[in-house]
Amino acid sequence: MAKIMVTGGAGYIGSHVVKLLGECGHKLIVYDDLSNGNKWAVLYGDLIKGNVGDEELLNKVFKQFKPDIVMHFAAFIQVNESVKKPIKYYQNNTSNTLTLIKAMINNNINKFIFSSTAAVYGIPSKIPVTEDHPLKPINPYGQSKTFVEKILKDISYSSNFNYVSLRYFNVAGADPDCKIGQAYRESTHLITRALKTAKGEYEKLQIFGTDYPTKDGTCVRDYIHVVDLAEAHILAMDYLLNQNVSDVFNCGYGHGFTVREVVNTVKKVTQIDFLVEETDRREGDPPELVADSSKIKNVLKWKPKYDNLEFIIKTAWEWEKKYTTEIKPNS
Repeated sequence: MAKIMVTGGAGYIGSHVVKLLGECGHKLIVYDDLSNGNKWAVLYGDLIKGNVGDEELLNKVFKQFKPDIVMHFAAFIQVNESVKKPIKYYQNNTSNTLTLIKAMINNNINKFIFSSTAAVYGIPSKIPVTEDHPLKPINPYGQSKTFVEKILKDISYSSNFNYVSLRYFNVAGADPDCKIGQAYRESTHLITRALKTAKGEYEKLQIFGTDYPTKDGTCVRDYIHVVDLAEAHILAMDYLLNQNVSDVFNCGYGHGFTVREVVNTVKKVTQIDFLVEETDRREGDPPELVADSSKIKNVLKWKPKYDNLEFIIKTAWEWEKKYTTEIKPNS
C-alpha cells in the first residue's frame, strides 16, 4: 500500500479519488484550504487545512508524513473567470504548484500526478485530439496548466523527478453510492447548472453560443464520469510507482455531445422541462473538444465503466437531490 498526499482532496474530483484510494487501503493525507472543498467530502485519510503556496507548512507535512507520491488537484478551474482574473489563476494554478514541486524535491519526494486539462490544446486542429497535439491554450486557465506541464517536463528531464499529467476533458456525474458529488460554491458546469435549473435554483439555463461550426450550432464536449476519471488516477499511480517514467494521457471517452444534446438529456432524466435561453458566446470557449483516448487505454489498460450520458446525468441528479436535502452546503 502506498502513502499518498492528495492536494485539493476535499474538492469534486479529488474527493472521488480519495474515496477510491481509501477503499483500496492506501494511507492518505488530504491537504486542502477548503476554499472550494468541503470537510464532509473527505471520506478517508487525515485532512490538513492548508494552501499549496504555503511552503513552510508543506515542508512540515512532507517531513512528518513522507508520502510516496503526491496527487495534485488544488486549482481554480473556471474558464470565464480566468479571462477576467488571470493573475488569480497564474498565482494559484502555476506559481503555487511550483512551490509544491519545490517542497517535494527539497524533501526527496519525486513522484507527482498532475491534474491537467484539455484546455491546454486551445482550438484543436484535429478532432479527436491526441496527446502530441501542440499546446495552444486560448484562455488563462489553459495557459496556467500549460505552464505547469512545461515546468514538469523540464524538471523531469533534469532530475529523477517523474510525473504523470492527466488531461481531463469534461468531468461530470457523481459517486454511484451517492456519498459525494459536485458541490461548488458557484456552479458553472453545464450538467450541474442544468440540474439546478431543473430543481428551480435558477430561473433559466443559458446556452452560450449557437453559431459554432457543429451539427446544431452549440459547443461539443467529451463528458467523462468522475469515477472513471478516478480509476485513471489509480492506474497512473501504479504506472508511476512501477515504471518510474514520466508521461501524459488524455482522459475522455473519445466522442462528444453538443450543449443542446446534454440539455435534452437532462430534461429526459429529470422529467422537468425548464426554461432555456440562447445567448452570445463566452470568451475562451473552443467549438469542439473530444479526446483521443487510445493511449491511456493501451498503456494504462484503462477500461471505463460509465460511458453513458444518461447514466452520468442520473448519478449527478441523484446527488443534487441528496445534497439539497441532506447535506449542509459549504460545511
